[in-house]
Amino acid sequence: MEPDLFTAAAEARQEKDPSSSPLAVRMRPRTLDEVVGQQHLLKPGSPLRRLVGEGGGGPAGPSSVLLWGPPGIGKTTLAYVVSRATNKRFVELSAITAGVKEVRTVIDSARRAAGGFGKETVLFLDEIHRFSKAQQDSLLPAVENRWVTLIAATTENPYFSIISPLLSRSLLLTLETLTDEDLSGLLHRALTEERGLGGAVTLPADSEAHLLRIAGGDARRALTALEAAAGAAIDKSEKEISLQTLEETVDRAAVRYDRDGDQHYDVASALIKSIRGSDVDAALHYLARMIEAGEDPRFIARRLMISASEDIGLADPTALPTAVAAAQAVAMIGFPEAALTLSHATIALALAPKSNAATTAIGAALADVRNGLAGAVPPHLRDGHYKGAAKLGHAQGYVYPHDVAGGIAAQQYAPDEVHSKRYYEPTRYGAEARYADVVEKVRERLRGEGTSGPSGD
Repeated sequence: MEPDLFTAAAEARQEKDPSSSPLAVRMRPRTLDEVVGQQHLLKPGSPLRRLVGEGGGGPAGPSSVLLWGPPGIGKTTLAYVVSRATNKRFVELSAITAGVKEVRTVIDSARRAAGGFGKETVLFLDEIHRFSKAQQDSLLPAVENRWVTLIAATTENPYFSIISPLLSRSLLLTLETLTDEDLSGLLHRALTEERGLGGAVTLPADSEAHLLRIAGGDARRALTALEAAAGAAIDKSEKEISLQTLEETVDRAAVRYDRDGDQHYDVASALIKSIRGSDVDAALHYLARMIEAGEDPRFIARRLMISASEDIGLADPTALPTAVAAAQAVAMIGFPEAALTLSHATIALALAPKSNAATTAIGAALADVRNGLAGAVPPHLRDGHYKGAAKLGHAQGYVYPHDVAGGIAAQQYAPDEVHSKRYYEPTRYGAEARYADVVEKVRERLRGEGTSGPSGD
């Protein structure tokens, strides 16, 4: 039996008995207008609208679409909606369990269906980034010959994970994380619509807030938790889903944390101050509170990058690359796995030697500039690559450091007004101790205890 027949049978069962399917399946949008979020992709005349034939002229556009975004934001849903809107067979495969053999079977079936019944096929391939180059290559003939409409989903950057030939033949759609407003609207629809819970229970504000936190922008997770909590409330003959019932159902305590209020800033501040104070356990506690409260992982990653320069700096030159790598990883994988990356970075930063020398250095330099200490650039440092520069004395007498023994030329770089200023005062902590020795030697050479060499511009 072909895969799409299973889908058809499941749809028939759902229409006959909606309660036989999970709530997340029952609430799956049937048209683009029912899709939650992604408004940037759903505007009139957008490529996605044209793909399903809206706007006149029938279905148009590429035969391959790449959907890129974090889990639970509607990639499978969009593929399903395209299939329904274009009246095409819908076949779903996962790159985790399927291989070239399964893909070829679907493609052969699609060719037979198109030739024998005039029925085109939408092949939805989830987690396509898990396919090897050779496996992705096997999709190209089907895409080029339009044997199937390929809709592939990935949570990883497609420019790194998808082969160029497939990427160039595809319409790339970037999906955005669902907002609390998006999820709230979906929850209220699920509570009231007949295909959902049909008004059997209500969801008080505190329960809804907690449900949104634990969902973390994932619609599937939100609906699954709502269904479980609603079932528990109905079993207890309750008309509303209390916070206690919700907590018991999802086995989590409601974190006292307001992402838009004081707690948001207090906990974020405590995280950074714990890292600054080298208390790794306290830092992990506050990190856990932020994660559990549904904080945007990108916000946490940004704070860690700032901390790496503000509180560690050159005491551990690997701190900033670690924080930046964590931010990049978080953007690519999202929650829940991003919690591991944030923990990795938090531990590294908390246990790193600390220095705020970079912070105080730029602070002092900015203060002088703002107070008017911004004199003229010394003539020998000015640009000499234009006609007439020599007559003005620009770039004349400049000593090229690479032509000098030791690579440091004794000449003035700063304007006269700040020539004697010392902005950078390194600590003796960690790797910065080496910089402390180096900067003193460099300053001595710049003041004249070096050798001069040929000049240039």
